[in-house]
Amino acid sequence: MDGDTLYTIGDLARRTGLTVKAIRFYSDQGIVPPADRSPAGYRRYGIDAVARLDLVRTLRDLGLDLPTIRKVVDREVSLTEVAAAHAEALAVQIRTLRLRRAVLTAVARRGSTPEEMDLMHKLAKLSEDERRRLIGAFLDTAFGGQDAAPELVGIRRSMTPELPDNPEAEQVEAWVELAELSQDPDFRATMRRVVEQHAAERAQGDTTGPRRDFAAMVREHVGPALDAGVDPASPGAVVAAVMTQYARAFGCPDDLDLRRRLLARTESANDPRRERYLQLLAVINGWPAPESLAPVFDWFVRALRTAQGSALDRA
Repeated sequence: MDGDTLYTIGDLARRTGLTVKAIRFYSDQGIVPPADRSPAGYRRYGIDAVARLDLVRTLRDLGLDLPTIRKVVDREVSLTEVAAAHAEALAVQIRTLRLRRAVLTAVARRGSTPEEMDLMHKLAKLSEDERRRLIGAFLDTAFGGQDAAPELVGIRRSMTPELPDNPEAEQVEAWVELAELSQDPDFRATMRRVVEQHAAERAQGDTTGPRRDFAAMVREHVGPALDAGVDPASPGAVVAAVMTQYARAFGCPDDLDLRRRLLARTESANDPRRERYLQLLAVINGWPAPESLAPVFDWFVRALRTAQGSALDRA
């Protein structure tokens, strides 16, 4: 058959794999108009109808509606423009589906109540600005009045979640849990206490040069003892080494008062919700999972209490 040959609907059905009913529908919609009619009134189509039908089928498989398809085949809009618009629409749908999946996964795993599920759904749907305001309020509670120092500004920034534009399901789920955690008044008070303790440390002793964080000092001495299976009930040398370095770094005598303060500092830092926040933050921001200091802090708290005896227990 050459380019001047006309085809019946049956011919087009055999060439395209579409049903006669589908071709007739597209023809009635003006998407594949007939080139002519036979003396008996039957529709006949040119060779271009085959190409148009192939394009129509492809666009329908991609989810485009008929009015848009008609504009494409009639060249009222370019295929490039339609593809770009449709890709963006699909991206929105994908984000929505990921949010729904994350909420449902969290509900199934946690055995949430209907009220909790509703809260999680609302948190997952927040816009970027709304997310920033929610976390900003939490960080304001923790750092307010204490974040003028450059170091604390950096710490605050490092605790800010940045959910990507196209998050994975686990990132959305982590965001929902982190957002819930940030609204816990008791956790907010704990984080405020951690920041205040950190600021008080930085204000003590020689502030002219960099100093190691207390957690690094504790980990340096406790880590080997923990690995070696040393019982925290007999930790004299380890506690003494930590306290000597801590007292020197912060210009304080190693006395009972300093040990009370370090115990309170360690217990605040060892709040499991704080570690969970950092774990969730790493998932959301795509960072490596943070090292857990809970075993080190647990060991040191027991060791410090043992070394001081009942005096600290009554404090």
